[in-house]
Amino acid sequence: MSAPPAMVSRACSTLLGTPARTAERLSAGSRTAVFQVGLRDGRSVIVKLYDHTARRNALTEAAAIRAAGVAVPVPQVLGSGTVSSEGATALITSDLGGHTLGAAVRSGHIPHAQALKDLGGLLARLHRAPVEQTVPRRPFFDSVSSLARRCPPDLLNRIGPALAVIADTPERAPSVWCHGDIHFENVVLSGPRGTRYLVDFTDAAPGQREADVAHALVMTAAHTPWDRRTLLDAYAAPLDNTRLSAWVVVHTARCWVHASPGTSRRLWSDRLTDLTRQTPHLFRTLRSEGKPR
Repeated sequence: MSAPPAMVSRACSTLLGTPARTAERLSAGSRTAVFQVGLRDGRSVIVKLYDHTARRNALTEAAAIRAAGVAVPVPQVLGSGTVSSEGATALITSDLGGHTLGAAVRSGHIPHAQALKDLGGLLARLHRAPVEQTVPRRPFFDSVSSLARRCPPDLLNRIGPALAVIADTPERAPSVWCHGDIHFENVVLSGPRGTRYLVDFTDAAPGQREADVAHALVMTAAHTPWDRRTLLDAYAAPLDNTRLSAWVVVHTARCWVHASPGTSRRLWSDRLTDLTRQTPHLFRTLRSEGKPR
């Protein structure tokens, strides 16, 4: 580890009252950065910094972690707050280590089917966490606005029936705490028994359970009928299958939009083509239709 950046040092001193000694950057996005930090008192913690322009910030993530923590294992929130005059925020949590469910699958220590069961069970527990009525549900527009800004018009038109299904979700449909970015890398195995902890609640918010389950199916490559059944059997809660399938289409389209040109984009293009065959009612057939390139 190297010397900590100034903002990491400020976050630890301000929120924990303990200076940072070392820091290793684990990841960075356009508005967030995550560091593993060694404190002067010997502890190791995770520090997540949010830019002041971030729509969601350390305070909203801390609230989501605490809400989820009544139902599933999550990291302990040690501190959160504003750490700059411009409005940047920081979240500090316990360090659970870096052994993820994804790493365990890649190494062969945990079979893919077992990992799907683990994820389905975690989601089921998370979705039973109480949602306070004062917490607003993520609106449909918010869920797809970033896709609409980036998606080519022909693809957006093609998945129009899937978007219509989601838009027609009744207001009375119950909300659950959705993780928002559920996949194997956001499950950390920690402790002598390898307890499964859910991490990274940046996008967590109340929403529709089908959206969260569909994200898990898409991001774990559970696109075969038996993989899908494995995760859904472990989830073991009622789902609207039409809405679930519509969300699978939308999440797959989002992955295509964000994929790098070449092999990655072709993979997502092929999955969209497979979904067109599996759920043709969720796609619009165009005269000049060709799969996204």
